[in-house]
Amino acid sequence: MSLSTSGANPLRDPRDRRLPRIAGPSGLVIFGVTGDLSRKKLMPAVYDLANRGLLPPGFSLVGFARRDWEDEDFAQVVHDAVKEHARTPFREEVWQQLAEGFRFVPGEFSDDEAFDKLRETIEELDKARGTGGNFAFYLSVPPKFFPTVVQQLKKHGLSSGSGDSWRRAVIEKPFGHDLASAQELNQVVHEVFRPSDVFRIDHYLGKETVQNILALRFANTMFEPLWNRSYVDHVQITMAEDIGIGGRAGYYDGIGAARDVIQNHLLQLLALTAMEEPISFDANALVTEKLKALKAVKLPKDLGKHTVRGQYAHGWQGGSEVPGYLEEEGIDPNSKTDTYAAIKLEIDNRRWAGVPFYLRTGKRLGRRVTEIAVVFQRAPYSPFDATDTQELGENALVIRVQPDEGVTIRFGSKVPGTSMEIRDVTMDFAYGESFTESSPEAYERLLLDVLLGDANLFPRHQEVEESWRILDPIEEYWDQHGKPEQYTAGTWGPKAADEMLARDGRSWRRP
Repeated sequence: MSLSTSGANPLRDPRDRRLPRIAGPSGLVIFGVTGDLSRKKLMPAVYDLANRGLLPPGFSLVGFARRDWEDEDFAQVVHDAVKEHARTPFREEVWQQLAEGFRFVPGEFSDDEAFDKLRETIEELDKARGTGGNFAFYLSVPPKFFPTVVQQLKKHGLSSGSGDSWRRAVIEKPFGHDLASAQELNQVVHEVFRPSDVFRIDHYLGKETVQNILALRFANTMFEPLWNRSYVDHVQITMAEDIGIGGRAGYYDGIGAARDVIQNHLLQLLALTAMEEPISFDANALVTEKLKALKAVKLPKDLGKHTVRGQYAHGWQGGSEVPGYLEEEGIDPNSKTDTYAAIKLEIDNRRWAGVPFYLRTGKRLGRRVTEIAVVFQRAPYSPFDATDTQELGENALVIRVQPDEGVTIRFGSKVPGTSMEIRDVTMDFAYGESFTESSPEAYERLLLDVLLGDANLFPRHQEVEESWRILDPIEEYWDQHGKPEQYTAGTWGPKAADEMLARDGRSWRRP
């Protein structure tokens, strides 16, 4: 095979694992480059990748927004964002080389002249920086602008490269607000980009711990034999935030916690926890198994008893007084938007039949934490007296996605002393202690994967649609029945959520 067609480096031994995967000649265009996401996550991630030597020398970054900026102004904005939010130390020589590839294109999304200017800029960068015509377009814009931007890219000949060069679209959530709008959005995007060139970002899937679910399950023999209905009592997946909606009233009101978090993050975590072993770890094999798990999800018959929604009320958090959701600026005082949602799902297949999966998410809860707890059944027979085991709970394997990423195993152990007393103890694995290098930010990993064309960690459109199929009936039920229950800010959610589990003889974990 000749070098030119394989693209492989003849001096590099494939068994040498010291060299990471490095992106080939390429560039990134960010639409909505003035937004928070871009400033706090995307620009710092680009710098961190460059600093780690994972971007090609001629890498280029083009910003597109409604600002009257020159290239130098844009470079200054990136510089400030990097200084404030980058994970790796600031190095002048890395910055200088990166900054030479910065360009800014001012304009509205409907502005034909601006898109002509964008095409010229990309052509100029091909010549000046050797980007090879390979560009990813990152839509860091409100979803209502997705159709306009992708159609403009097509109209101005930007959506497909010439020859072997590639063009890719990166789309931030939310992917629609129900099944119909998600299907419509997918159709619009797929008319312009091939499905394999569309990368839907769910930043949770970029987190090391989420990828570690697969490693834990399938690289070890000690967990997988127990990972089924014979041993597992139930699974709890929690994403709790200790903040309110902040300045996001315009986006959040009408969307709510279930659409914002359960539809994407939590159902993705459920799919990874419940799926069967894929035949390999390529994108297609992974998506096949995740889809099977999502398709087997069964809603409870009585949605009133097995789903709960809440709204945070005025309270105290972290020593300061905070307003309730209905008192937040820009929120309609009659709003029925949920800031807390908990649902019970089952998975109708041989592995999980009868095992409930409890999903919950909320704002202004006790602390910020995301975790998956696989709670095992109690021992079928105990030779110990009831008084010996008063403080013994159920065994659990807890995967902490954030913060303090790691895994905890909870099991019973004898308390030192002369009497036989058994109590819960925990065994902890923390990323920060076991590995010398810190985990890259999720966006670093995901941006690099986009440039490499590796779709493993990105939900496909079928998964997005399947998730809406699960959530839509719940949202419809909530629309027609009552309103969210109030819960005090700083607590762990409404009473109804505790009652929902108590009815099943269970209780929520206190993370």
